[in-house]
Amino acid sequence: MTLSADLRAFEGRIGHRFTRPELLRQAVTHGSVATPGRTDNQRLEFLGDRVLGLVMAEALLAADPEATEGQLAPRFNALVRKETCAEVAREVGLGDVLKLGRSEMISGGRRKMALLGDGMEAVIAAVYLDAGHAAARDLVLRLWGARIGRVEADARDAKTALQEWAQARRMPPPAYAEVAREGPDHAPRFTIEARLADGRAARAEAGSKRQAEQAAAQALLAELEETRQP
Repeated sequence: MTLSADLRAFEGRIGHRFTRPELLRQAVTHGSVATPGRTDNQRLEFLGDRVLGLVMAEALLAADPEATEGQLAPRFNALVRKETCAEVAREVGLGDVLKLGRSEMISGGRRKMALLGDGMEAVIAAVYLDAGHAAARDLVLRLWGARIGRVEADARDAKTALQEWAQARRMPPPAYAEVAREGPDHAPRFTIEARLADGRAARAEAGSKRQAEQAAAQALLAELEETRQP
């Protein structure tokens, strides 16, 4: 069975022509539309996450032979996290070809970070099963290439950096509290406050609690840098 025109166009955007088109169809099929004759992409997502991790680990080791494990780990996490997968998915238009149930369609599923991230991992697995590790590696390096090159040598997520700042000063870990939630269920906006034990705090807003926590931590780190208080 041949692929539809939209999936053929998607093949062009990711740079891989499938010899087993059923793998791509499975990779873009969400559980909300799965049937006994149509398998969803959850198993492929599981495999794709591991393939992505291996490719990124190899790429980071090759890019910086002198880096320690402590330096490599945060770079790795920044490149394989769900948010990054979703960013790549948006760039190649994966949301346009996802097969979703009516409820997911209505709730904006084509724009949801989790669905896009999962779908991108499933596509990686589909390429791996279709053509092997080399093809999957080439796909990942092609789509992630610029990100790999610019990931900071000491990249750490803001929450980790803020916790380390507090620990170095013998303070308890920062606390995070949801202070507001606005918007409809399919597109919520969360306001999170990051607070240190000494009372210093900062707030930030984002479309998910995780993103808002990271943004709040980053805002508080920026304030600490400005004041340079011990």
